[in-house]
Amino acid sequence: MPERWQAELRKLKGVQPPGDLWDRVMLGPRLDTRGKPAPRWPGSVAPLAAFAAVIAAVAVAASVSGAIHGSGPAAGRPAAAPVYAVYEPGWAKPGKFGPGTIIPIHADTGTAGKPIRIPGLAGAAITPDGKTFYAVTGHGIIPIRTATGTLGKPIRSGGVNQIVISPDGKTAYGTSFLLSDTIIPINLAAKTAGKPIRVGAGVSVIAFTPDGKTAYVLQPAHKGSGTVTPINTATGTPGRPIRVGAYADQIAFTPDGRTAYVAGMNTVTPISTATGTPGRPIRTSGTSVSIAVTPDGKTVYIGTCAGPACAVVPISTATNTAGKPIPLGSRPPEEMAIAPDGKTVYIANPEGPPGAVVPISTATNTAGKPIRAGQSVTIGIPPGGKTLYAAAWQASGVVVSRPKIVPISTVTNTPGNPLDLPIRVGLPYGVITP
Repeated sequence: MPERWQAELRKLKGVQPPGDLWDRVMLGPRLDTRGKPAPRWPGSVAPLAAFAAVIAAVAVAASVSGAIHGSGPAAGRPAAAPVYAVYEPGWAKPGKFGPGTIIPIHADTGTAGKPIRIPGLAGAAITPDGKTFYAVTGHGIIPIRTATGTLGKPIRSGGVNQIVISPDGKTAYGTSFLLSDTIIPINLAAKTAGKPIRVGAGVSVIAFTPDGKTAYVLQPAHKGSGTVTPINTATGTPGRPIRVGAYADQIAFTPDGRTAYVAGMNTVTPISTATGTPGRPIRTSGTSVSIAVTPDGKTVYIGTCAGPACAVVPISTATNTAGKPIPLGSRPPEEMAIAPDGKTVYIANPEGPPGAVVPISTATNTAGKPIRAGQSVTIGIPPGGKTLYAAAWQASGVVVSRPKIVPISTVTNTPGNPLDLPIRVGLPYGVITP
């Protein structure tokens, strides 16, 4: 169990989960483990109920995170793309659990639109052209037109709890709590779910290659190590699993699509997408929690934590060697976003108080001054690249929170005036852009 979740669970009046509960809850469906920090539940909450709520928050945050990181950059993205800050279901007021909240942000004006409340929100994704946002719920996948905010008829999906959309926007692949070793293809045009694709082990992350011809499915604990299963998207046929390091649940592609980098515990494995052949593992230290590739494809950045020591490790794609780690102290680099010009890597440090965004210069591989953004920070940069949006929350009462969305200039690395909305939400778990 990641240390950040252990710390939160220890706060629940000493209640600890059974030894195998984490594996049964998280490794059963094998969802993406890049969740956000668990809520700081008040002392008045009953310990068992609080623990159940933490597990629910972990699972929901994980599903959205997988959707956010699934697809890489796509051609034809709109110049003024929509931005959505997504907040998980949380207590609307003491004793009442409310719906998930989606907050549209108008990047051209820097203002927030009317929040969209979605009961049972469990995942989210947006098409590469930015025209349709999909909210994943227990009752199906709800399409939302970004131009009007209009909700369409839910797509029945057979228990899908996270989706990743192909680069052409026509197909989504989803994972399910019900069938942890299965991928469910969804035809977004026909609004129908296809025949499940069995991959033989629990799924953590799905990612499409830039050309959309192959989907890579990460399975962090398969036969004693991690594996990656390639799926031919034209036929829906899984290929031979590729063995990688243990607990591998981070993946990113070079912009030309020739190489996939898969990160796990203490190693990063480069994979040739043409042959499906893994290269020599690149040694890192600790568990990988985030990954990103620069737009020129020359450097892969890996966020890692080894106990209380967290860092960002640059890897040269020309030599597949790791550079000197960039220390971040004890705060885990949960998410990364790279400016379109490639000059800065932004790190979301969700823990606090308060959480922060750390800019790292790619020219010098040095960290700049942290930019305070609020509690439980998640980040995203829309096409255009002039502004990074950090979604967080700020305390508003004992068991509720208010959204705090901070625009940060990627030119000056300075924060603007927060978009502070007078509504109550759960924890933030994604800033989603095309």
